[in-house]
Amino acid sequence: MAVIPRVGLGFDVHPFSDDPDRRLVLGGIELEGRGLVGHSDADALAHAVADALLGAAGLGDIGTLFPNSDPALAGVDSIELLAQVVALVTEAHEVGNVDATVIAEVPRLAPHLEAMSRRLSEVVGAPVGVKPKRAESLGALGRREGIACLAVAIVVAR
Repeated sequence: MAVIPRVGLGFDVHPFSDDPDRRLVLGGIELEGRGLVGHSDADALAHAVADALLGAAGLGDIGTLFPNSDPALAGVDSIELLAQVVALVTEAHEVGNVDATVIAEVPRLAPHLEAMSRRLSEVVGAPVGVKPKRAESLGALGRREGIACLAVAIVVAR
């Protein structure tokens, strides 16, 4: 029987926080700038990657596995959540790769893309590409109200 790849799409968006002490974390890397609002560390990129992997494996979504109503998850490192997702997915699937896009006007992401890609690839155990896009001043993202991330993952059954 032929091995048929499965594809999953992940999406996450978080608004910027008004809390000056809130850290900005994307792809497991701390960046300069306003942090994002969220129950966890609000790493929208790690969340999108997790959802893409879960979708590809037919395992639901990150919000179902790690609900924001769980007080034990308050402030949790999203890379830890991603590692748990990878463990679930790789029980029955091998990850081929993940491609992700960060949509943000700020901060400037180009200097951090390699570090984000490397960190996510380490956790996922497969290549993770990260690229930046701007919203070109359109909508809430264009008004610098937050950051959105998209990810696509390919897995194959073991």
